[in-house]
Amino acid sequence: MPYNSGMNIKEGETASKYSIVSNIVLMLIKGIIGYLSGNIALIADALHSFADVFSSAAVFIGLRLSQRKPDELFPYGYYRIETLASLLVSVMIIITGLEIGWDSLIYLMHPPPVVSMAAISLVVSLIAIVVSYAVAVYKERVGEKIGSKALINDGKHSYIDAVSSTLVFTGIIGEYMGLHGFQGFAGLIIAVIIVYVGSTLTKYNLLVLLDACIDKDSLELLRKTVLSVKGVEGVHAIRIRRSGPYLFGELHIEIERSLSADKIEDIISKINSEVKRVLPSIDHLIIQPETLKKDEIVVAVPLEDNQGIDSKISLHFGRAAYFIIARTRKGDIIDYEILENPARSLKKKERNKSS
Repeated sequence: MPYNSGMNIKEGETASKYSIVSNIVLMLIKGIIGYLSGNIALIADALHSFADVFSSAAVFIGLRLSQRKPDELFPYGYYRIETLASLLVSVMIIITGLEIGWDSLIYLMHPPPVVSMAAISLVVSLIAIVVSYAVAVYKERVGEKIGSKALINDGKHSYIDAVSSTLVFTGIIGEYMGLHGFQGFAGLIIAVIIVYVGSTLTKYNLLVLLDACIDKDSLELLRKTVLSVKGVEGVHAIRIRRSGPYLFGELHIEIERSLSADKIEDIISKINSEVKRVLPSIDHLIIQPETLKKDEIVVAVPLEDNQGIDSKISLHFGRAAYFIIARTRKGDIIDYEILENPARSLKKKERNKSS
């Protein structure tokens, strides 16, 4: 059944708006001071902030469009637009890492001259570090809260901005301490880490788009939650897939054969309520009830004699001297009892009366 999720996507939109505004302000400040001071690294950092504006804008648009109600063309909703936005951000993270690596190589091969307005450049870089880090923490927390991978990835992108500004900050200090190569070497190491993170996030988003089952923890939690509902004897064929911030699932439950239709409906209703409480990210859950197959079967076999399990089977049901009543499980005899055939003694009495 579909759920009317209480996940506050609007809060994610607000976080994206704050991110866009903060990146525009940082871009202008870093760009202006970088231009006036001749600090090439600060100008490059301003370009990173410019790219972040588009990154956060993509997340905002993705979150906004993902809230559209399902229609005839998209019966499962527009949630995957958010995943596409997340994929775009992860690719931009890779590009940012490559750019930082390239800038670091250029810095090592051609160290820039000592710039003017170093004090102001340091202050601007420090402000950028603090603001980028604060925005990153904010976006990640909101992203975790609403289950938005795009917003979480955008938060990681802001962490990278903080790292980029840190490189600018240390580079300015290094120039005056004679450590001209420090920023370049540090930048190369950080670039490798950034590209690795971006590649990991890109792989995750591609798997989501391909309906891969990557939420193993959610799968196990769903199984335990369903089994905790009274009346559910077993659960199998559990499948979940992510679509944007939401999960779609389906499963089969095993129930007793004797249960009425009303009782089965009540069990399914309880499952839905419990799953919604434990896993609010599930938007749609299909539950298929199945009655339990009997493991044990009781059979009666006619016997000619009473030799236990080795008794000879009689070919005549009515004239058999004994019957073995066996309880079997999956083809194996787990218990049995041998009884005399009552019909045989009755037939003897009838023959005696007739004589």
